[in-house]
Amino acid sequence: MSMIQTRKAGLAHTLSTRTSLKDEELKSHVYKKTLQSLIYPISCTTPHNFEVWTATTPTYCYECEGLLWGIARQGMRCAECGVKVHEKCQELLNADCLQRAAEKSSKTGAEDRTQHIIMAMKDRMKIRERNKPEIFEEIRRVFDVAKVIHVQHMKTVKQSVLDGTSKWSAKIAINVVSAQGLQAKDRTGSSDPYVTIQVGKTKKRTKTIYGNLNPLWEERFSFECHNSSDRIKLRVWDEDDDIKSRVKQRLKRESDDFLGQSIIEVRTLSGEMDVWYNLEKRTDKSAVSGAIRLQISVEIEGEEKVAPYHVQYTCLHENMFHFSTDLEGGGVVKIPAAQGDDAWKVYYDEVKQDIVDEFAMRYGIESIYQAMTHFSCLSSKYVLSGVPAVMSTLLANINAFYAHPTASTNVSAPARFAASNFGRDRFVKLLDQLHNSLRIDLSMYRNNFPASSKPRLHDLKSTVDLLTSITFFRMKVLELQSPPRAAHVVRDCVKACLNSTYEYIFNNCLELFNRQFQPAVPPPEPQKKKKKKKKEKLEGEEEGDNVEEEGEEEEEEEEEEKKEENQQEEQGPSIQNLDFWPKLITLMVSIIEEDKNSYTPIINQFPQELDVGKVSTEVMWRLFAQDMKYALEEHEKHKLCKTADYMNLHFKVKWLYNEYVKDLPAFTDTVPEYPAWFLQFVLAWLAENEDVSMEFMHGALERDKREGFQQTSEHALFSSSVVDIFTQLNQSFEIIKKLDCPDPAVVAQYNRRFAKTITKVLLQYCALLAKSFPSYCEKEKIPCVLMNNIQQMRVLLEKMFESMGAKQTEATAATKKLDTEAADILNELQVKLNTHLDNFSIVFAKSFQARINSCMRQMAEILYQIKGPPNHNTAEADADNMLRPLMEFLDGNLSIFADICEKTVLKRILKDLWKIVLSSLERSIVLPQSNDSLGAQLLTAAKGLSNLKGGAEAKTLTPKQCIILDAGLETIKQYFHAGGNGLKKTFVEKSPELASLRYALSLYSQSTDALIKTFVTTQHAQVHDGMGIRITGSEKIRPDRGPGVEKPIGEALLQIDMMLGKERKVSVRVIAVNDMKWQTSGMFRPFVDVSLVGPFLADKKRKFTTKSKNNSWSAKFNEAFQFVLGKESPDCYELQVTVKDYCFGRADRVVGVAVVQLRDVADRKSCVCWCPLGPRVHTDETGLTVMRILSQRPADEVAKEVVRLKAETRPAEEGR
Repeated sequence: MSMIQTRKAGLAHTLSTRTSLKDEELKSHVYKKTLQSLIYPISCTTPHNFEVWTATTPTYCYECEGLLWGIARQGMRCAECGVKVHEKCQELLNADCLQRAAEKSSKTGAEDRTQHIIMAMKDRMKIRERNKPEIFEEIRRVFDVAKVIHVQHMKTVKQSVLDGTSKWSAKIAINVVSAQGLQAKDRTGSSDPYVTIQVGKTKKRTKTIYGNLNPLWEERFSFECHNSSDRIKLRVWDEDDDIKSRVKQRLKRESDDFLGQSIIEVRTLSGEMDVWYNLEKRTDKSAVSGAIRLQISVEIEGEEKVAPYHVQYTCLHENMFHFSTDLEGGGVVKIPAAQGDDAWKVYYDEVKQDIVDEFAMRYGIESIYQAMTHFSCLSSKYVLSGVPAVMSTLLANINAFYAHPTASTNVSAPARFAASNFGRDRFVKLLDQLHNSLRIDLSMYRNNFPASSKPRLHDLKSTVDLLTSITFFRMKVLELQSPPRAAHVVRDCVKACLNSTYEYIFNNCLELFNRQFQPAVPPPEPQKKKKKKKKEKLEGEEEGDNVEEEGEEEEEEEEEEKKEENQQEEQGPSIQNLDFWPKLITLMVSIIEEDKNSYTPIINQFPQELDVGKVSTEVMWRLFAQDMKYALEEHEKHKLCKTADYMNLHFKVKWLYNEYVKDLPAFTDTVPEYPAWFLQFVLAWLAENEDVSMEFMHGALERDKREGFQQTSEHALFSSSVVDIFTQLNQSFEIIKKLDCPDPAVVAQYNRRFAKTITKVLLQYCALLAKSFPSYCEKEKIPCVLMNNIQQMRVLLEKMFESMGAKQTEATAATKKLDTEAADILNELQVKLNTHLDNFSIVFAKSFQARINSCMRQMAEILYQIKGPPNHNTAEADADNMLRPLMEFLDGNLSIFADICEKTVLKRILKDLWKIVLSSLERSIVLPQSNDSLGAQLLTAAKGLSNLKGGAEAKTLTPKQCIILDAGLETIKQYFHAGGNGLKKTFVEKSPELASLRYALSLYSQSTDALIKTFVTTQHAQVHDGMGIRITGSEKIRPDRGPGVEKPIGEALLQIDMMLGKERKVSVRVIAVNDMKWQTSGMFRPFVDVSLVGPFLADKKRKFTTKSKNNSWSAKFNEAFQFVLGKESPDCYELQVTVKDYCFGRADRVVGVAVVQLRDVADRKSCVCWCPLGPRVHTDETGLTVMRILSQRPADEVAKEVVRLKAETRPAEEGR
């Protein structure tokens, strides 16, 4: 009861509105009336003793006033009281036979008969009092009447019953107000209604309202009644004025159509009444509908100021309810155990129910009025267990009564309810107040209807049913437009409750968590015990020595106490730690589970519209999300907790969302926000993890070094450091994957950050290996294992790449599942790892350079010993003999590589060895080089003095040796292809090293003229990259300095006249050399050599020289020379101008050179070329190869001359 007493009931004022509990005068009158109705109850009245009767004179029915038709046996007559009625009307006669007989006898003077009847009535009342004493005692107790007074009232009531109507008199005023929903009797679809009212023998009628089925009369009639058993007979007629109606008037005394009647017992009237009466049928054939409104005023002699019987019934019912509930039940409503269709009409136990039913029957109280009165009483006790179910059933039946029209009436539900004697506004106000109170209670359903109490859960279900019935009442009875749907109201209430619940658990989180989820822990020992122990320790010691220690200990205790107090006070979240949030989540889950398992099955009236468990989850999550987001924003500013704590909280929030929230309709098509809250903390964790990964990588590499980079297993070709590194990286990424982030944008940021970590770790690993890799190259296995490590990293990286949501294609492009930026980072990392692997392979292959060079020298010695004419039949055997040193070396090493290298690594090594072998073959045998610079090589070669490495004499390959080399190349190609297990044929055939070697060999077979032609036609950028030469029509036109010339050392002016007739001549006039940059301590005597370079010039003049000028740095020569071209086109020829300083007794020194391609001036007959001088001639690989081959032809003067010309270089010390 304590919970109920503390509740703020929404209808607390209802009791104060029940004035009947305090109106003693009304209670006294109702007490007497109740006794009167029960001492001689209607249910026990004597029935009429009807017999078939034959009228000898025209006789009319007492009930319907119609003529008793027929020749004989026209009607029924009561043998006791003599009343005559039609056979069909005998059931409508409700008057008590004994009372009617007594009344008739007293009026006619039959005293003996009257006394006989009175004695019979007395006996009836005695038997009633003797058989049902508990009823009268109950009435006495209800109205709290003393027994003595009660006895007196019993006598008075008995006498009033015996007196009957002889001393009873009343004035009745009836105001016929209106009617609704009458039957249409005319052909026009309407009626012309009027009303007749008969009290006793007095009969009156209203005016006729033409053409109206909802007429309004407002006519008042007065009657005097001296018989309490009389009835008011009210009939509604449709006025007709035709032949048919006149005939009926003659025969039946009724000319008009019957529209309905209402028979009102006079005994049921009292006081002022405004009542709607339903119109009833007269016979089974009657077609009747509608209701009529009457305002009745009754003044019973001696009871002029008494309230109407409906008010009296209300007084009886309310006092009965008050007595049963508050006085007898101690505040608990007694719910009767009734069954059947009419169980809802049983309000009390048997005795009390008999009292209210007899009163209602005696005084004409409708059963629906009884139900509404009881509903009103229950509304003050709706918070009690079991009451909501009763109220729900009551209201459902009240709704059915008003909302479901019967066949006898087509009056609308609002009109029928407006005709209620209970009072429309009164009942609507009651329901409105009840509705508000129920909403308040449902808004705290977790407190008011705890899940631990099954009866209260049943009350919760009934409360929702009651709320639904109120909504139905508003919609079907009142016919309101769009009243609030019950499901929406309940949903709002549930949300309100969950809002307050969340606020409560948020504000009291630690206390609630400790109470519900922490095991019972014995309380800690109080501080006093600690102090006692300390005092015991101090007893045997001197006080002076321990004062400071004692003070320090007390300060520590005070600090600990303050900390404990702060912890107790701090119920909410803190930026110092994250302990609050997991506990809050645990409490939230307990509430959600309780709502889902306990409340959802109870509040199941709206399966399509309301699921309490889902609403609970949605409300809790939205409130939690708001608080969590704000808290994490604050944490992001201060970052006082470990990143691991934030990650753990992230996992907890993810679990909460996936377990409960994800499948809710409000969230199914949305991307959740919670990953974005934790983004910065996850990135911070990844940053910390990067440092951990770097340390782990260093440790793994050091362990691997100490173990000598041993293979991890018999079948694995890599060492343990790679496995360890990727194991750690995968473990880190597994944590990210377990976050199961549903936000692609957040996942993209995770992947970007983690991709950077992977890149940093792997590239640092490669960098560390790169530093020490050259030192391992002399060992056989370790370099291969290290390269295998890099390759395995690439393989494992690809797997990790796929686990991050991408699948690498051949072009290493990621699918759209992985963020583009992260994919780019990892693709770039793959490229860098590939580059590192290439570099390692190159370094490893170069470590064999010295041994390969040694093999090449041996091969050269063998090759140079082979002489004679070309023979293709012996070429292959000679090639095998020549290649023997190289093949022995390759076989010895490649067999080891094949066993310990990954296939990809092995192919890289093969590629690099292939390149080195071919390059070495070209440099050592085909085009041997000396230790001097290219210019020096060419110069000395021209003089027949060039040397091979190692001091060997320069050799020129013979045709036979070239054929052997060709055969040897085929053997080397097949060896490196290895039947498809080695390098691909396409790679071998397209390798630039093979093309260069073949080109060099092909040049060996070409003539000197062909080589020179190749040189001229391919070397277009010999001086200043071919830039800076300007061509004008006259020497007087001085052009601007040309682009692309840096630090010119002078400029030569040449006039070139092309004469391409039959003689094919070129005239060159050296005009001047300007702005020469030359420093010398002696005399400067510049002169110019002009040489023509091209094919087929062996029999022609190829070089002319000007005279020297003394100490002139801008010398004017103005000398002309004429060259004769060979048979090739001018595009195959070039002019080379070499400015030199003449020195007596020693070689002339070069000041600068310039080259003019005749193809540039061939279209002009005459032009002036402004040629900037360069320090030397530059060539590409083709030109260099040509020069090497020409330098190996000492017997060819043209070759020697071209090599010498192209080798001339300006000295670094200039003229000093």
